[in-house]
Amino acid sequence: MLRPILLLLIPLFLLSKEVKIASYNVENLFDDVKNGSEYDEYQPGKHNWTKRMVEIKLNHTAEVLCDLDADIIGLQEIENPAILLRLQKRLKRVGCPYPYASITQKKRTAIHVALLSKYPITKKRELQVNYSDRDRNILEATVDIDEYPLTLFVNHWKAKSRGGKESRRIRSAKVLKKRIDTLPKGSEYVVIGDLNSHYDEHRVIRKNHNDTNGITGINHILKTVENEELVSETKILSDKNGNHYNLWLERPASKRWSHKYYGNKGAVDHIILPQTLFDKRGVDYINNSFGVFKASYLFQKKGWINSWRYKSGKHKGKGYSDHLPVYASFSTEPYKKEKQKNVAVKKIEDLYKIEKLDHLARLEGCIVIFKRGNNAVIKQSPKGMAIYLYGAARGLKEGGQYDLTVSEIKEYRGLKEIIGIDRVKKRGEAKPDDYYLKAGALDSGDPALQNQIFVNLTGIYRKEKLEIDGKQIPIFFKRKKWKPKEGSKIKILYAHLGYYHKPQLVIYGRKDFEGY
Repeated sequence: MLRPILLLLIPLFLLSKEVKIASYNVENLFDDVKNGSEYDEYQPGKHNWTKRMVEIKLNHTAEVLCDLDADIIGLQEIENPAILLRLQKRLKRVGCPYPYASITQKKRTAIHVALLSKYPITKKRELQVNYSDRDRNILEATVDIDEYPLTLFVNHWKAKSRGGKESRRIRSAKVLKKRIDTLPKGSEYVVIGDLNSHYDEHRVIRKNHNDTNGITGINHILKTVENEELVSETKILSDKNGNHYNLWLERPASKRWSHKYYGNKGAVDHIILPQTLFDKRGVDYINNSFGVFKASYLFQKKGWINSWRYKSGKHKGKGYSDHLPVYASFSTEPYKKEKQKNVAVKKIEDLYKIEKLDHLARLEGCIVIFKRGNNAVIKQSPKGMAIYLYGAARGLKEGGQYDLTVSEIKEYRGLKEIIGIDRVKKRGEAKPDDYYLKAGALDSGDPALQNQIFVNLTGIYRKEKLEIDGKQIPIFFKRKKWKPKEGSKIKILYAHLGYYHKPQLVIYGRKDFEGY
């Protein structure tokens, strides 16, 4: 009896469908026809924006889309239906046809969102974001995947420049959430696009953007956080509260970026999923298939994103976009959860025993004893070990006590660092003074002193070393102009015991020391 059953199952497996979905901000794909709503630098006949430039831009965009090879792709910064049609024709001509397309058409808006698909678009509508001409509408399009309907919401929320405070992005988020709430129970949908928000915006939002008392569109309105912690894969599998899972959490923290703004990496392009994409019915997400498309030609020699070149008031006909495409795969096969390796990491001391994390590690009761910029030092007890947070301390406050979910660690020339934090839960306040070390501890030479914060060290500065009671330790000032005069007496108010091949005191700010 087993053989006929197996024969029945084999065709179901063979007929399962895999679909790749992507999102790409193409950076201003305009045509060469004046219609009055263009940005000034894309006015036909001005700034070297000519028919030839349009052809180059079309070719470059088509090259990326062909190499990306997604079945469905949401696009941002498309001027109008005419240029979208030209892109479709260009793709077909070079052997990458997308027979189905849709685009928003809000009047007086310079750029729109669009969708290209190899699957039939059975329904489409435009969700109105009525604040200003610069707020793009949201495209809703349903595609038919082997008779399973899958709805795509293509977004491009307000940027943070030019008055782009968080309230503007919340308007878009509320329009989207209101529509999601009206969908029939069990509906399968994907939220994609450039949301101009970090996946953990609730933690890293800057003061000049925060006009909503810390409430964010991506996290609080779309419900990618619950109790101020990012919704995890484990949480979304059994979710009944309408939460969403952001696929950026599948990437190592150091690789969570698709855009660089003045050298700062950001994860602003998103693919966000509801629980119905994990329920083993209809279309499901393929675990760990999320990625960033990083073809070599999308980067300049120095590692900068190879954006479309506009310099000295002229288009140069070089480059692609200031964003990288993101993608994920889906299937009519049921979702498969990855088995987690259970390694006990509860203390900072545990992190010093391993080279890398292959799972999330929760550190409870961490006190931020020192913070400079986006870097910090934390301890769990006054006599315990300390560890350095490199570029992972945004949203944390000196003196705050937190439970931290760590996603990535590394060693930099011998210095142990946390470089990725997925979730943060604040527990209260503490007094950092109880966690600092004094000069006497420097004498011990204990390796456990790495990353500790030393206070009130008085000594003589000689040959890039601090001499205290006849003993010397290397000292490094983050800026050369801070270096004291040779032989001068200085008082170190706060110093981080770092490691650059060997232990050294690191001074991060001018206010961290005094000269005599």
